[in-house]
Amino acid sequence: MSDAIRPMVCATIDTDALRNNLRAVRRMAPRSRVMAVVKANAYGHGLVAVARALDEADAFAVARVEEGLALRQAGIDRPVVLLEGVFDAAQLRAAAQAGFELVVHSPEQVALLGGAPEAAFRVWLKLDTGMNRLGLREADFAAARAALGGMRCVRGPVNAFTHLACADDPSPQATNRQLDRFAAATAGFAGERSVANSAGLLNHPRACTDWVRPGLLLYGVSPLPNRRGADHGLRPVMRLESRIIALKWVAPGERVGYGGAWTASRPTRLAIAAVGYGDGYPRSVGIDADVLVDGRRAPLAGRVSMDMIGIDVTELGERVAVGDPVELWGEGLGVEEVAARAGAIPYELLCGISQRVAARTR
Repeated sequence: MSDAIRPMVCATIDTDALRNNLRAVRRMAPRSRVMAVVKANAYGHGLVAVARALDEADAFAVARVEEGLALRQAGIDRPVVLLEGVFDAAQLRAAAQAGFELVVHSPEQVALLGGAPEAAFRVWLKLDTGMNRLGLREADFAAARAALGGMRCVRGPVNAFTHLACADDPSPQATNRQLDRFAAATAGFAGERSVANSAGLLNHPRACTDWVRPGLLLYGVSPLPNRRGADHGLRPVMRLESRIIALKWVAPGERVGYGGAWTASRPTRLAIAAVGYGDGYPRSVGIDADVLVDGRRAPLAGRVSMDMIGIDVTELGERVAVGDPVELWGEGLGVEEVAARAGAIPYELLCGISQRVAARTR
């Protein structure tokens, strides 16, 4: 039997950190239940592995039917909420068989449910309070609630749902307008309410209603500008790591990488690591952004290419060797910092991990 092949790039997922972060969320909203958002392959962390680690969450939220079915096929029986709802009869039947809860956000979805056979759907009716993406306007919300309340396929009272557009802004004006609209439209509602996303949990305690819907916070990352997860008592869940595959000396005046965009200003020891935008490390991160080489900071030298990066390890001394680990982000180097250097947001980097990156759960 041959030895196992060591991957060139690995995303290590810390399940203890996931559980720690769920506990932190519960401390932030002690009177709310937690709908853990695991859409988009759990923000790149692995849908099933994350759901299994978060087995104490009160429910899971996914965007689409296929994601929910993957959870059921893995034997996960917690409540699953479809954030986008269903769009045709086949999806409706699949959702009924799997016992999914549905977000309803359009007149077409109300009509689709009206033609459903008797089933036990728990329904979340979505109000558009200012995001102007999905959701019913106030004028249609009450009528949709009445229609759903009279359907045999709807179990229990209709619940209420909205999404915050500017929760990461510490200025409360825009969010308060949304919360006021939601409160007015749901006055007298018998069902439960869900408003707060990750940023809402941190910035707007009023948004913490019956249910909160953390996403990024669960993965140990701050949704707020110029903050890190550790500032909120969180631990990063993903460490993206490669290793050095070559070392060489570059003379002053020599240029490195595509376009020769980086020029050595002194005799430079250059390390090449096996990671690039083909793995999800962003090309836009720019020259001189830091990585960690065996736990120590060192700047990039040259542009990120598809499979490789150059790193100036001159200041790290002769101890640097081929095979040494290179951390792109993780506990020692926050993905928030890397995203800021790339002109992106942490969500993009986490969700952008490519299929050739090995995943390891611990």
